[in-house]
Parts: sequence; structure tokens; C-alpha cells
Amino acid sequence: MPQSLRLLIYILTTLLALNLASCQKFEGDQTIPAYVRIDTVLFTADYVTQGSSTHKITDAWVYVDDQLIGVYELPSTFPVLASGKHKLEIRAGIKLNGIGATRAPYPFYLPYTLTDFNFVPDSIQLVKPFTTYYDNLTFAWMEDFEGSGLSLESTSQGDTAIFKTNPANHPDAWLSPYSSYSGIVHLDQAHNTFQSASFLEYELPKLGKSVLLELDYKCEREFVVGLIAKLPANYVYLPLIVVNKSEKWNKIYINLGPNVSEYTTAQSFKVYFEAGLGEGDNAKIFFDNIKLIYRTPGE
Repeated sequence: MPQSLRLLIYILTTLLALNLASCQKFEGDQTIPAYVRIDTVLFTADYVTQGSSTHKITDAWVYVDDQLIGVYELPSTFPVLASGKHKLEIRAGIKLNGIGATRAPYPFYLPYTLTDFNFVPDSIQLVKPFTTYYDNLTFAWMEDFEGSGLSLESTSQGDTAIFKTNPANHPDAWLSPYSSYSGIVHLDQAHNTFQSASFLEYELPKLGKSVLLELDYKCEREFVVGLIAKLPANYVYLPLIVVNKSEKWNKIYINLGPNVSEYTTAQSFKVYFEAGLGEGDNAKIFFDNIKLIYRTPGE
């Protein structure tokens, strides 16, 4: 099969598979594109200061010479009307709040940049981007359930608590070189309501600043993630999203920024989780790698 025909099949298949619309604008008379293929974006974190390296990068936001040419669900092969050396930048994309309609580049992951990428028309070039966190972030709260104590406490609204999985390396736990335990909630007829909150309260930046909660989970029942705002006269519960059931370990990035900014008089916030038994005799919910992150003020 001629190479040009193979390229045509590649790109037609990709375009049919894409769920995202993209717009490309180029100047000049070039009609034969170069093709770029991205299978995945790798991510690593410093465990001691940034916690686990779990991620759910679903998309690549692609820029050529600082111009957005498209958003591509991975893996993807896509055309670029450029030849020769240009700046190529790839930003890792996620689904905010786990919703496909709110895809965005994750603001806390560094872009992957090649300043002199050589685009070759009528050719497929494989790019292997990788990323990590920016170094100007504050990890206000991290809970990976590996310590002797937990940074979560039960509230008066629940009749059961969150515990560590037992024994170490339990098959239901999130397991990795750094992880032997996870958090588990048991719901049954005698303990049918769960609500736990972060033990500490956190002063979070307002004025539209990015504040995100990362969370790994596996659950047999939906659960709610919310904030408890400490106001001058009282506390206010702010339920934010309902996380759907997942038989396998999953990850979600929850956008707290708009709600934090809305409560301008709030002195501090807690994060809380809650769930009910619903139908059935029992259910289990697992948590791991909780991170409350924002950009350090002044940086």
C-alpha cells in the first residue's frame, strides 16, 4: 500500500474517532500536512513532596508556534500544516469533575515543549510527551493512607467511618511501590450513612484562583464530594459533585476554585465525603491519593 494512502487511512480513522472539535488556522500555501502521533502523556511526581504519580490524562492540547491547533483525545494521529522547524507544545488535558464536556489542560502540569521540532510533510512522527507538576504549587493536604494515623475524621452526620485496608497489600487496595494501603468505608444495614471530613481546615486562595482536589477511588455506591466553609458566624456545607460508581480504580480532578471564590467571607475550608447505603445489603467505597492543590500565592 502506498505511504500516502496509509497516511490518508490513518487520519480519516482518527477524525472519525475524535469526540472533540478542533479548529486549525494556518497561513501559506502548504497543502500536504505533516502528521503527529501521540499515544499517551507520561506523568511522574516526586513522592515525598507531591505524592503519588497517578493520573488520568485523556487529551493532548497541541500548540504550534504558540497557536492552538487542536485538542485530541488520546491516542491520536492528527495533521499539522507546517514544515521545517517550529515550536511544538503539548499540554496534558483532563476532564474537570470527571465530565467530558469540561475538558481542559490541567493547570498544574507543566507543558511539554520542543522548541525546534522538525515537521516533515507526508510523514507520521511519533511524539512521546511527558510532564510533572509545576514547582510553584502548594500541596495543602495529602492523604495516601500509608501513615499510622488518618487526616480524616467522622462527622456527626454519619454512623460509620473510614479505615485503612487490612492487611497490607490487600487486593482491593491501590497498590504500587509506594502504596500498600487505601482507605475503605463499609456500608451495611447497621451502618448506612458515611460522612468524613479533612481533620484540618485550609485557607484557600480566592479571586478565581485554581484550587483542585485530586482523588483516586473505587466504589460500589455513588458518593458526594463537597466543601465545608467556615464563615464568621457558622459553617456551611457545600455539596459539589456526585462521583459515580466505578468497579475499577479511577481518578478524578475536582475543581474547587469557583466555590471557594464565591464564599468571599469564608475564613477557611474543609473537604468532606459522604455516601449512603441505598439499595442492597452492603457496599464498599475505597479512597486513595487525596491531594488538595493550589498555586502558591505570589508565584
